[in-house]
Amino acid sequence: MKRTEMLAELNSMKGQTWDVIIVGGGATGLGAAVEATTRGYKTLLLEQEDFAKGTSSRSTKLIHGGVRYLQQGNVSLVLEALKERGLLIQNAPHLVHNLSFIVPNYSWWSGPFYGIGLKIYDLLAGKLGLGPSEFLSVTETLKHIPTLEQEGLKGGVIYHDGQFDDSRLAINLAQTAADHQATVLNYFKVSGFIKEDNLIAGVLATDQFDHQEYEIKAKVVINATGVFVDHLMQVDEPDSSKIVAPSQGIHLVFDKKFLPGKSAIMVPNTDDGRVMFAIPWHNKVVVGTTDTPVENPELEPKALPEEIEFILKHASRYLNEDPKIEDVKSVFAGLRPLVKNSNGNNTAALSRDHTILVSQSGLLTITGGKWTTYRRMGQDVIDKACEFCGLEDRNSITTSLKIHGWKQNTDITDPLDCYGSDADGIKLLIKDNPELGERIHVDLPYVKAEVIWSIRNEMAITLEDVLARRTRALLLDAKATVESAATVADLMANEMSKNNEWIDLQVASFRKTASNYML
Repeated sequence: MKRTEMLAELNSMKGQTWDVIIVGGGATGLGAAVEATTRGYKTLLLEQEDFAKGTSSRSTKLIHGGVRYLQQGNVSLVLEALKERGLLIQNAPHLVHNLSFIVPNYSWWSGPFYGIGLKIYDLLAGKLGLGPSEFLSVTETLKHIPTLEQEGLKGGVIYHDGQFDDSRLAINLAQTAADHQATVLNYFKVSGFIKEDNLIAGVLATDQFDHQEYEIKAKVVINATGVFVDHLMQVDEPDSSKIVAPSQGIHLVFDKKFLPGKSAIMVPNTDDGRVMFAIPWHNKVVVGTTDTPVENPELEPKALPEEIEFILKHASRYLNEDPKIEDVKSVFAGLRPLVKNSNGNNTAALSRDHTILVSQSGLLTITGGKWTTYRRMGQDVIDKACEFCGLEDRNSITTSLKIHGWKQNTDITDPLDCYGSDADGIKLLIKDNPELGERIHVDLPYVKAEVIWSIRNEMAITLEDVLARRTRALLLDAKATVESAATVADLMANEMSKNNEWIDLQVASFRKTASNYML
């Protein structure tokens, strides 16, 4: 997947009409692109920044049915998500893994209460379940989570859900779309629409690097820009009402010592009525999340002091060693594109279902949902394109479509396991040049070959692309990542034939971004 080849394909289509243009390169847009191109539609995806730059690289790293949604009575969402969880584990086994979760019980009634609820969760999963939930004694609970707060502990319940690496899945979806002849471009901003007889007939877009402007025609245009869908809707129809109530969720990352086992903790009822997770991930521990209403969405949201305090306080209740601010290796924030309702003041109560709208001019907008249901969202929006926008109706094949990199039985302890079958290519780079086997930093698991691979095969262009999304260095240890920035920029400059000025600009820009990830 190379940007130069994608640009060449775009230019070769000059004067011709695409079947589908998708605006937005997060989970929703990428899912729609895979869906459209595998049905045989000529498909173009345009992302204004990098793939998964926003919400889709900042999730809780779970592919799950949603225990909380079951508690809320949203059985249909849970059923759909559990089905999609099962399909994704089959279609991307190199990225999605079974993870056991422990619900610790500190009162006698909570064990049966949550135990019965999780048995229902098992039942809803059916044949796609990952393992039965079980009641645990105090001894068994501490065997799974030895660092759990022991005072008042009555036992626990264990259940199973899926864990994944979000931006790695996003990159693999972009590659999957490209493998099936879609054209996908990052750093390509859509600023307006082409209209004929008051109907949308394409987009106006600009390459963010050479500033070349394009008029690109299409039968269907899909707005899949997450928390920014309202902006494009108002470009289309200035009087259209806003439909998204952005909600910020933050996560704190700690050393493995706070959760040394292989199981996660699920806290079923925080002070604001949410669930909270402490999850082992890439040999660190991710703890979150919050639910804070946000008025104006930003590409680079920042964690609020009160959100950080909230997570530290709840983590201290459940861990025998209280994590402190100085223990935080990284903090990251993401915005959920929740769909508004009449009681929109409490974003924790808003629907996680996805919504599809068709404007009078034919703009298809899809928002809401979550990573787990990305495939179904893509299927539904392309179905709507067939129904309302004149595309020839063709059947979906994505329920059994193998995602790029598909490989079974990868070693989750191997830092290269998330590349799946592509790991062989990285190992060949190291074989040809052993220096590429060196780590980019002593405190990070990534080697120099991954930097080269991401430039040659994954359309990484900036230092942030490599350190935040192709690798997950910035999310794992912000300080160490900043210290590695110059080394990685030098590698990139040599590979991309860039000069020292480019290196200096990239390092300065990255350090500014990384400052939001450090406390």
